[in-house]
Amino acid sequence: MVKLYDGGVFLINGTELIPEGEAAAAEKKYGRKLDREEAAKGTIAWSILKAHNRSGDMKNLRIGFDAMASHDITFVGIIQTARASGMERFPIPYVLTNCHNSLCAVGGTINEDDHVFGLSAAKKYGGIFVPPHIAVIHQYMREAQAGCGKMILGSDSHTRYGALGTMAVGEGGGELVKQLLQDTWDIAYPGVVNIRLTGAPQPGVGPQDIALEIIGAVYENGYVKNKVMEFTGPGIASMTTDFRNAVDVMTTETTCLSSIWETDGDTEAFLALHGRAGDYRKLAPAEIAYYDGCVEVDLSKVKPMIALPFHPSNTYTIEELIADPEEILHAVELNAREITAGPDTGFSLRDKVVDGKLRVQQGIIAGCAGGNYCNVMDAAHLLKGGNCGSGEFSLSVYPSSQAVFLDLVKKGAITDLMSAGAVVKTAFCGPCFGAGDTPANNGLSVRHTTRNFPSREGSKPGAGQLSAVALMDARSIAATAANGGVLTPATDFAEVFADYTTPEYSYDDSVYRARVYQGFGKAEPEAQLVYGPNIKDWPEQEPLAENILLKVCSRIMDPVTTTDELIPSGETSSYRSNPLGLAEFTLSRRDPEYVGRSKAVRAMEEARLAAKADEMPADLKAALAEAAKITPDVNTDEIEIGSMIYCVRPGDGSAREQAASCQRVLGGLANICEEYATKRYRSNVMNWGMLPFQMKGEPGFEVGDYIYVPGARAALDGDMKDIPAFVIAGGAADVKEISLYIADMTETEKEIVRAGCLINFNRNRG
Repeated sequence: MVKLYDGGVFLINGTELIPEGEAAAAEKKYGRKLDREEAAKGTIAWSILKAHNRSGDMKNLRIGFDAMASHDITFVGIIQTARASGMERFPIPYVLTNCHNSLCAVGGTINEDDHVFGLSAAKKYGGIFVPPHIAVIHQYMREAQAGCGKMILGSDSHTRYGALGTMAVGEGGGELVKQLLQDTWDIAYPGVVNIRLTGAPQPGVGPQDIALEIIGAVYENGYVKNKVMEFTGPGIASMTTDFRNAVDVMTTETTCLSSIWETDGDTEAFLALHGRAGDYRKLAPAEIAYYDGCVEVDLSKVKPMIALPFHPSNTYTIEELIADPEEILHAVELNAREITAGPDTGFSLRDKVVDGKLRVQQGIIAGCAGGNYCNVMDAAHLLKGGNCGSGEFSLSVYPSSQAVFLDLVKKGAITDLMSAGAVVKTAFCGPCFGAGDTPANNGLSVRHTTRNFPSREGSKPGAGQLSAVALMDARSIAATAANGGVLTPATDFAEVFADYTTPEYSYDDSVYRARVYQGFGKAEPEAQLVYGPNIKDWPEQEPLAENILLKVCSRIMDPVTTTDELIPSGETSSYRSNPLGLAEFTLSRRDPEYVGRSKAVRAMEEARLAAKADEMPADLKAALAEAAKITPDVNTDEIEIGSMIYCVRPGDGSAREQAASCQRVLGGLANICEEYATKRYRSNVMNWGMLPFQMKGEPGFEVGDYIYVPGARAALDGDMKDIPAFVIAGGAADVKEISLYIADMTETEKEIVRAGCLINFNRNRG
């Protein structure tokens, strides 16, 4: 059902795949040479990247985007950063949505204060403002901005509009700031992997099933990491564009860089329906196209899937899980024990197997992945005349926009859902990141949302609370609801879908015309920004010194550390307009002692800057004494002191820049890791002026040790492949040398780190 090719492939005439190793034989067959470098220009990705590249060098791209999008967790910080850097207007359409903190349930007035700030910024700088409950960020961008051949940048990791012919990228706020300052997104030309779709989905199989099948096949082996996924093949025509959108948004969970799909008449119809027929053009690979890999997916063989806690790649068919729940669920329980590693939460899953049937406590269909028209419509069709029951199981449905909601009402789907016992709510992303519908302790929720990382549903293991989320398609969630919470694949209701076709969608944008502020190109420089009491400026950061002394403040040996662990989502979202307030939550669910340790290091640096050596702790004085022995010519009073974290593979998940900025405002100077999980997290580290160190092998240091890096600033001028550093254990005379390195950085990235952060870099430019 899913096949991964070893090595590259040529795609001929859009129909025939030829592994690179068989190119010679194919050349004889076709009577023409298959040149890898030339054929690489035949991908859809190449043509779009070339059209947006400002460098003139396709090996080193400098991309300018057509539009941008942020939500109310991120846009305040981005605008504050850009404003401090000299921005006077939004140079491209910038959409500010309010779909993450729209409940205004935590922190008094501060959520709504952010919304008021956003509207005032849209007026002052010429932006587009989508009020709370109107649309989730990605649905609005699909409906109003995406188009064939475009590129869109968003401060949310699930910025994916490939099924509409748009290459979209989710990045940290610093990269959006660069676009607001009319700078570029700089990256080496990425690999491009063909996702070859054949066949057609079985009745009852939905987009989440297809996405999870692909994620399970490519996540662990990194097959598409930091590459573009290019969808081609006859299977595309078997899906509507709305269905494709729901597959596409989940590509983020593969760790790919972006996505793009072939376009067709259905794409054209979707854009025309949304009043943008002019944004359509046919996109397809050239006669000969070369890809760095290929994932073949036979859609007809995909079965209803489930991604068990605690990652979207932990995939099984629902059929497999039902057949062997004890062993499979026991493995998840063991994983949970590793995650909590603290208070006993009493977490279990096998207790939910009753009389051989797995019972779940909650179902959610929501957000950019689940709240699409076709998903909700099909779920309503299955549940029509059904009953969710009056037991512990509950079902909540969040249509992805008011436009979608309107048509669901007109077609009777909302009536069918509510009559079956479902609770229908407004457009909101909360269930995706733990700000709504948190299950009870030890509860199991099945969700058509984007992620199921630890605590992503809102529980707090450190406080003895742990619930869990499994990802499923809306159709199987509806089937489970129809069975009162007993896990059920939608294919068990084959008769319901046998002669069923999802009714054609009718788009009505009246709610947008009534409520969305359309200010692009209409900046009002004299307008005032409206600040609530929680909205604070970024604290000042100092430039990178020539020599640095790092104190290890956290050492996390988990295989992967997510951005949710670096800075939690959920209730902390309310504080993201207050850099120092939010920083109090850094690593709170993974290493609660980190904040105190890092603050102590920041106090050391403040004492150094104030020339108050008498206030420095004894272990720091001892570490500086050892540094003086290593580099006798260096004045130890000029060695910058900062905190550092080590993770094996940090940054999986969200694009949120706060995962890095919170470290920085607490005095962070560097990350050290084996590998960065995503480009966007590494970019955030650099944009906040921290050194993105890597090292090979086990870290030979512990929390509390110091790491002296002489010549850290000068190292940025070299090849960065071997940067000597010295571990000073506990500040005592126990020193050992280690080798650090930094992967390639652009000259601009180096200048940003030298300056101490992106804001300083921009100020220095005048």
